[in-house]
Amino acid sequence: MSIRIKLLLSYTGMLVVSLLVVALTAGLFAITATGDVRSFRDFYKVHYQLNPLTEEEESIFLELKYLAKNEPDRLQERELLTEYDFKLRTVRAGLYVRRESNQVFESNTFNQPELEGYLPAYDLDNNQIRHTFNIGERFYAYAKFDFRFTDGAKGSVFVIRERSPFGEVVRKLLPVLVILLVAVIVAANALLYRWITRSVVKPLELLRGSAERIKEGNLQVSLDLRSKDEIGQLNETFENMRKRLHESVQLRLRDEESRKELVSNISHDLRTPITNIKGYIEGIRDGVADTPEKMDKYVNIIYSKANDLDRLVDELFLYSKLDLKQVSFQFEHADIVGFLDACLDELRFVMKEKGIDLEWDDRPESGIAVFADLEKLKRAVLNIIGNAQKFTDKADKTIRVSVRAAEDRVAVEIRDNGIGIPREDIPYIFDRFYRAERSRNSSTGGSGLGLAIARQIVEGHGGTIWASSEPGVGTSLFFTLKRATKEEGAADDDDKHSDH
Repeated sequence: MSIRIKLLLSYTGMLVVSLLVVALTAGLFAITATGDVRSFRDFYKVHYQLNPLTEEEESIFLELKYLAKNEPDRLQERELLTEYDFKLRTVRAGLYVRRESNQVFESNTFNQPELEGYLPAYDLDNNQIRHTFNIGERFYAYAKFDFRFTDGAKGSVFVIRERSPFGEVVRKLLPVLVILLVAVIVAANALLYRWITRSVVKPLELLRGSAERIKEGNLQVSLDLRSKDEIGQLNETFENMRKRLHESVQLRLRDEESRKELVSNISHDLRTPITNIKGYIEGIRDGVADTPEKMDKYVNIIYSKANDLDRLVDELFLYSKLDLKQVSFQFEHADIVGFLDACLDELRFVMKEKGIDLEWDDRPESGIAVFADLEKLKRAVLNIIGNAQKFTDKADKTIRVSVRAAEDRVAVEIRDNGIGIPREDIPYIFDRFYRAERSRNSSTGGSGLGLAIARQIVEGHGGTIWASSEPGVGTSLFFTLKRATKEEGAADDDDKHSDH
């Protein structure tokens, strides 16, 4: 059974039960109040006959009744009656006192000249001390007590309250009111059913349609439901699931494309040195190297290409381990300035032979401490500098290193004055096997993995790496490391001593 049918049946049942409960409650209430099923039509009048006064009015009436029994003559004192009338007026009632056929006191609350003629006759037995009466369209309820003054004259004290004619109106219009009640309940249930249908069934149908599209493989159509209820929460969860699925599919497609590209790039970069080695070996076998000098030249070239091949395999293996998070980092407290000094000293002679000036750019003082795996960080720095030296094309070739320390980070910049990198290539230079030359020409040397390995190492340190470049002017590569405080350095030293 569908939710729509279930809702329809449930609201129909609720409607029937509501009507039965209203009818049963009204009937039972009337029977309880009157004791007679036939007196249902006189329900409101009988109610006021039994309970004509409010609690405050009843309290004042009992005081007056006490005076009538014990000190009846005081009920002729104007000042006392005015005081009691004032109390009754505060609760919207009034006082009336009579002696024989004469009026002793009448409250200004009533403003009813015909009041005296509608009051009941004396009943010294006080068989009925509460009742109601009508004067035209005005409806009154009262409590009275008949007594005798000390001289034997008959007297009465009334506490009268004008009631709203609502009771009489309801009694006369009860059938109309019942019909209106039924109509209101039916309309309310119809509106409620429509609202529930629009707020529950329709969104669920949209979710079902979206699920059908996902089943068919369409993950790009989003479902925008802005409700704040459980349906909205369900939609939000569903939408997050769709996005995750879409991202997962896109990631799988990118990984597949990357895998194909990786295989193609590896094949290309391995084929080049292998082809060269095969060519020179064939030259030796065919007798082209017919002199000792040529033989030495061919052997040296073969050895160089074999080294290139070995280096490429080594870098590919290292990158794969870094990419799979299979390389552990051994962090230690180190001075970044002293570390970079050592790197520059190691490379300075080789760079000098190539005509490259490798120096500090405004060397800072020592004492800038970082947490780093020095062996792997050295690999990253050498890769960055090695990449920079390949593309320096000026007569005065320079590579400059600088360090800037912040409160919790240290930034290292390595800047060259080479050919620069086109703006559209900058986002991709840290990708594996990426070269700005679309032909993947390796004449400049390198595997295309140097900067990719550097990025993996820097990110393994919890840092970031990026580049800025201006074609024809030069390129700057930046990376950041976590700065170590003196307290952290002391704790690190203590740990080392404890290890020993």
